[in-house]
Amino acid sequence: MNLAAFLSFTLLTAFTPGPNNILAMSNTSKHGLKKSIGLIKGIFTGFLSVMVLCSIFSLILINIIPRIKPVMTYIGVAYILWLAWHVVKSKSQSQEESTEKADSFITGFILQFVNVKIILYGITAISTFILPFYSSFFSIGAFTLLITVFGCSGVLSWAIFGAVFQRFFEKYSVAVNIIMALLLVYSAITLII
Repeated sequence: MNLAAFLSFTLLTAFTPGPNNILAMSNTSKHGLKKSIGLIKGIFTGFLSVMVLCSIFSLILINIIPRIKPVMTYIGVAYILWLAWHVVKSKSQSQEESTEKADSFITGFILQFVNVKIILYGITAISTFILPFYSSFFSIGAFTLLITVFGCSGVLSWAIFGAVFQRFFEKYSVAVNIIMALLLVYSAITLII
């Protein structure tokens, strides 16, 4: 296995903007890290679930991916665009009623199953870097956990960034929400072009 290529692919993919990272940053910038823990746990749990599924079914999915990719892509694009709309129409926490809550565990969890970026990330990493060189349950499981740790470290970094700059984001909430929504729209567009 080419370790440099594996690390480059997995880390760059984990830390580049995508639905998970943008949603985590947007949520923590509005509600703080503590109130966003449910969303982050949902993202982590869903991410691990998707990586396990990618590991288990990678060989099968590689054979049928041309048929399922368009369907998953459009479902993912629709959900990401819904998230963009949700972000752009939201107000800063000081403008919102105290009853509005941060996005939930379920939101973060479900996002993983329509997030084409991480599905393709998992399938690509597993089928390109792992399965050709490793076949034991332990090895595949260890790499699945490693890929999940890399992916979730990107989410956590973006979430912490959102929490650290919470006051700035609140002060400029309209501009920040538009930028975050546009980044989500960009993520959606890149999936279909």
